[in-house]
Amino acid sequence: MSSTRMRVVDGEAGMAPDAATQVEMYRTMLLARMTDERTWLLNRGGKAPFVISCQGQEGTVGTVYALDRTQDWFAPYYRDLVVVMALGMTAEEILRSVMGREGDPNSGARQMPSHFSSRKLRVISQGSAVATQCLHAVGAGLAAKVRGERSVAITYVGEGGTSQGDFHEALNFASVHKLAVIFVVENNSYAISVPQSLQMAVGNVADRAAGYGMPGQVIDGQDVLEVYRVTREAADRARDGGGPTLVELKTHRLTSHSSDDDQRAYREADELKAEAADDVIPRFRERLFSSGVFDQAQEKTIRQEIMAEIDAATDAAENAPYPDAATLYDHVYGPGAPEASDLGGEPRFKFEEDV
Repeated sequence: MSSTRMRVVDGEAGMAPDAATQVEMYRTMLLARMTDERTWLLNRGGKAPFVISCQGQEGTVGTVYALDRTQDWFAPYYRDLVVVMALGMTAEEILRSVMGREGDPNSGARQMPSHFSSRKLRVISQGSAVATQCLHAVGAGLAAKVRGERSVAITYVGEGGTSQGDFHEALNFASVHKLAVIFVVENNSYAISVPQSLQMAVGNVADRAAGYGMPGQVIDGQDVLEVYRVTREAADRARDGGGPTLVELKTHRLTSHSSDDDQRAYREADELKAEAADDVIPRFRERLFSSGVFDQAQEKTIRQEIMAEIDAATDAAENAPYPDAATLYDHVYGPGAPEASDLGGEPRFKFEEDV
């Protein structure tokens, strides 16, 4: 996929990607959804220990296509499967990660599934502690400023993560130093089982932007082209030295928090039904149909291609070996297993020698 995106000006929607790119965006959304659905089947079949889903939040694909994948940095959170797949992560790599098999590009099967990371794709590694990735993105933004680069760092977090101190520190530092960082809050209204009304006293997370001295925008996260447009504007502003932007996407979480949760215990059936009716993928599909970008026959072909891709990815992942135990200590503190001296004797690394 090319990192150079053609744009056309639509009088109503403003800046928008061209028709071919819109189809590519839709295919990526569908690939993420169907890959996600496969991970649930593997989990229920006892082949994947844990799943945390992206279903309903695939509209964030618009953020990736609005940026430059050759120079910008991405710090996603665990529901951003569509983000990393838009960047180039494959279904097979995702399934290897979910099943803890050799070839997992995220952590070599050392982290939980959906803890994305890729040096090649410029994806900054995340941890299980929510909102830490916001600070990492700010670090990338600071490095770009020091180096005189025009790259932008974008980070994603759920509205629950905005209650963490890391989120405050990240926004404050980025604003003070006018760093090229875009903060995307994917507000699905629930931090596991806790509704937004019990997380914050404001109606919108973006209402807080003024307190940090940066623009804040609330948009419909189910409108893919609006997500693209707002992200593109924020990126252009950041590259021109305008500093960070806080973007809040109002979206839906169509599944339980994770495979270990049952949202029916704390959400009403009518609420779940209403959100399912506003599913971002059918909504974008109908927009593409009505605009003549593609038709039902083409969409059916795309689905068939993706299903074949995921079936092949599943076979490859299931037949892949588990990581060799000898690699357990790789990428931790140093090469190989710890020496006896590491367990109470002289430390392996001495500060004076390292410097």
